[in-house]
Amino acid sequence: MHQALFWLYMINAILLINHEIDSAYWKEWELFKLPGGLSFFLLLHFPLLFLVLYGLILVHTQSPGALVMSLVLAAGGIFAFSIHMFFINRGRPEFRNPVSLFILIALLVVSFAQAAVTFYLLG
Repeated sequence: MHQALFWLYMINAILLINHEIDSAYWKEWELFKLPGGLSFFLLLHFPLLFLVLYGLILVHTQSPGALVMSLVLAAGGIFAFSIHMFFINRGRPEFRNPVSLFILIALLVVSFAQAAVTFYLLG
């Protein structure tokens, strides 16, 4: 089951990273009214991407904290889907192209699967 969690985490991390690339295209800092524009948005992603990739290492080595990091990533995927659907349903034009929507839907599905496996491993 640890092997399944590793692959689910990796797939979810790839989806989330691709979503963040898509977010730069859509100028997500404007959507969320973040200060600092692109520069702040990019700087913010250094620690976020570090944590995502560090979590993958923890999951791979079955280290303490691995399951917590897995739940954090799964929650991040569910949140990303939810908040973007909220904006889409309010008429915002961002993230409406087929690939953007596919990434968001895949994030939701994989995040739920990852959370389920993580909770199973928590016992």
